[in-house]
Amino acid sequence: MRNCSSAPVLCALAGFLLSAAAASAQQTNEQLAARCAELGALYDRYNTRRSEGSGGPDMIRLGAGIDCQKGRYQQGIKALEDLLQRNRVPIPPAN
Repeated sequence: MRNCSSAPVLCALAGFLLSAAAASAQQTNEQLAARCAELGALYDRYNTRRSEGSGGPDMIRLGAGIDCQKGRYQQGIKALEDLLQRNRVPIPPAN
């Protein structure tokens, strides 16, 4: 890494940008819970099996819902995103 004594303004700017990025990357539990609900509803909308003999509920989807209910938002969101990608459903950007 460069020495900040040679370019203090650039170092200050880089530090500000890094701290802003870290703050925006950390989401609140309410935001994560809302993301879980959004992705779960999206999966349910496009991937609900309605025919007889459909094989029953998707166990990964059920597990992701339980993770979200128990506050394990990162695991639930990851599982839902994987399911949506596997089924070629576009994932909306996180707010």
